[in-house]
Amino acid sequence: MNFNLNEKQQNTKIEIKNFVKKHVIPYAGEFDRKQEIPRSLIKRIGQQKFLGAILPPKYGGLNWDMIRFGILNEEFGKGCSSVRSLFTVHGMCSYAILRWGTEEQRDRWLSKLAEGKLIGAFALSEPDVGSDAKSIKTKLILDDETYILNGSKKWITFGQIADILLVIAQIEGQPIALIAEKNQEGISIEPITDLLGTRAAMLSNIHFKNCKIPKTNIIGGPGFGFSAVALSALDIGRYSVAAGSVGIAQACLEASVMYANQRKQFEVLISENQLIRKILADMDTNTKAARFLYYYAGFLLDNNSDKATEEVMRAKYFAGKKVNDIARHALQIHGGNGCSKEYPIERYFRDAKIMEIIEGTNQMLQVVLGKKTSDFLRN
Repeated sequence: MNFNLNEKQQNTKIEIKNFVKKHVIPYAGEFDRKQEIPRSLIKRIGQQKFLGAILPPKYGGLNWDMIRFGILNEEFGKGCSSVRSLFTVHGMCSYAILRWGTEEQRDRWLSKLAEGKLIGAFALSEPDVGSDAKSIKTKLILDDETYILNGSKKWITFGQIADILLVIAQIEGQPIALIAEKNQEGISIEPITDLLGTRAAMLSNIHFKNCKIPKTNIIGGPGFGFSAVALSALDIGRYSVAAGSVGIAQACLEASVMYANQRKQFEVLISENQLIRKILADMDTNTKAARFLYYYAGFLLDNNSDKATEEVMRAKYFAGKKVNDIARHALQIHGGNGCSKEYPIERYFRDAKIMEIIEGTNQMLQVVLGKKTSDFLRN
């Protein structure tokens, strides 16, 4: 593949960069402090059709290739990782409906999701279940012509404001995917606040108590909930996180270069220090390497390669790991100033840590990738 962006991709990057520079970066610290994203910004993002980036024009989407979707996440990740998180969960929900939903379900939800008139979220994790997704306890039972949903979901990004939720549950011992709508009776939302990072991503716990789910809200069917619907949605989520991690890394690098070229110690700019130059070189190299990994994964997704899922995991693992190294180095370069809210570095540092946890922990991905490597070398 060609790692040079084509004209469409370059124009997309410029468009998004300008939007983020104007509407996100100046306010990212405020979003973090207030722990919320203004509805006005979400509406503006919807008007740009960014929320329908990977949806077809038939549903009001932009029909972008995955590289451009990655660029969207990188640029927003550079500006505010909390805002970028919206593309993760909204994209997972939208993609699952597009790929696995019926035509009636697509007509019902996708256009509104593309325009931002509906906000979608992904409800998989539970109080006792994280990466071990096959052990979910939320249960769905059939009562005459209606399904009844009971259980709890935890750490649901944008769960505070989501209009629809892609929920993974169990029915008679089999995983099943469904859409739960916010206005349905039996759903209660408990905001989660004061988190370490992505504090404005408006996380929540969501509880279902005898919540009635129409048959028309079932996505796929019993047995397809995890192996098909959830895993394909996770490809989108992990790809978003990988690209978003590169955005944080790039923000750390640029802030560090700027600071090193302004800060003097012993009457010399610290950028003249060979150790600082070495650190900056490593930061730059690892940022570029992570970017090329998500480009490659996006290329494979666009070409429906059977290697796409593995390379998405690899991109997410590497980017999540390296962005933490890069954020730590950026904070060290800034010294005491890096610990102050007067500089964005402390926010980058906190947000970077979240990238190693969400959409599959780095340790879980490391185990899976290690097994694939072992099996490949054995054969």
